[in-house]
Amino acid sequence: MFGIYGMLSSDMAIDLGTANTLVYVKGKGVVVNEPSIVALRTQPRREIMAVGREAKIMLGRTPGRIQTIRPLKDGVIADFEIAEEMIKAFIKKANKRASFAPPLVIICVPSGATPVERRAIRESALKAGARRVYLIEEPIAAAIGAGLPIDAPTASMVVDIGGGTTEVAVITMGDVVFADSTRVGGDKMDEAVINFLRRRKNLLVGEATAERIKMEFGVAMTPDDGEGEIVEIRGRDLLRGVPTEIEITQSEIAEALHDPVHTIIESIKTALEATPPDLGGDIVENGIILTGGGSLLQNLDKKIRKETGLPVTIAEDPLSCVALGTGMALEQLNALRGVLSD
Repeated sequence: MFGIYGMLSSDMAIDLGTANTLVYVKGKGVVVNEPSIVALRTQPRREIMAVGREAKIMLGRTPGRIQTIRPLKDGVIADFEIAEEMIKAFIKKANKRASFAPPLVIICVPSGATPVERRAIRESALKAGARRVYLIEEPIAAAIGAGLPIDAPTASMVVDIGGGTTEVAVITMGDVVFADSTRVGGDKMDEAVINFLRRRKNLLVGEATAERIKMEFGVAMTPDDGEGEIVEIRGRDLLRGVPTEIEITQSEIAEALHDPVHTIIESIKTALEATPPDLGGDIVENGIILTGGGSLLQNLDKKIRKETGLPVTIAEDPLSCVALGTGMALEQLNALRGVLSD
């Protein structure tokens, strides 16, 4: 029976992220990369309207009877039923055959996920149609995807900054020596921008606007000239209740992002303090590798380098590192079985 599954099924690796979900199909690579968002009609009956990119277009623009839901929060499932439907939709998009045997699926999980959270992820995938589910911890997947020599007797440090969590791990000889999962990532950066504009500028903006500001103009430290670019932002004036447009500087955006950036750096420092001295020497030599969408925040690598005194490198494809690493575990299942749990 397993041989038949091997021929007819498309085994998959899934990076089930708070912000985006990537699906890697064995032998094909990443075939799905879409926002982890579901649009749900609540009246006259509860039904899924759209998933992924189509649902994100509706974010902040839906009438009362339609909700846009992120079924994952801080890297783990917050809405079991909706997550199951989302995974099912992405599996279907990844495998375009009219009928197929249930796939074997590998899903990455935050290193700090509880047993209950891990079970919820596994059960969602099984109910979505997987025949068997393996889990891999995000920092291991990120390290594999970034091309780090995880089996070598030298230590590597990887910092994966996703939408919901930042995973900091020291890895050597195929195992995690130290891992810290902080529930701060791209989403907390968006919230920080929203709160800053509300508190300091009396301007209300939505999630989509905050994300755009972060991605296009976000900086981790004050620009060299003290101000940086001037950014025009549209939102609602909280004092007058009408739409308006204001200008802020990149320096103010750096101020808005200070707290989440500081939390990430403190997590890195905690990992460095907990690393055995001999392995710490390897990190001094090899430096820190940044992965995940949050690593693209302008000057974040420079800020971490300044705070730690260590070399800092952004992975070649930071947005896809976890998916590619999970995919490599799928492609080399026997060789990398030691990094998987079931």
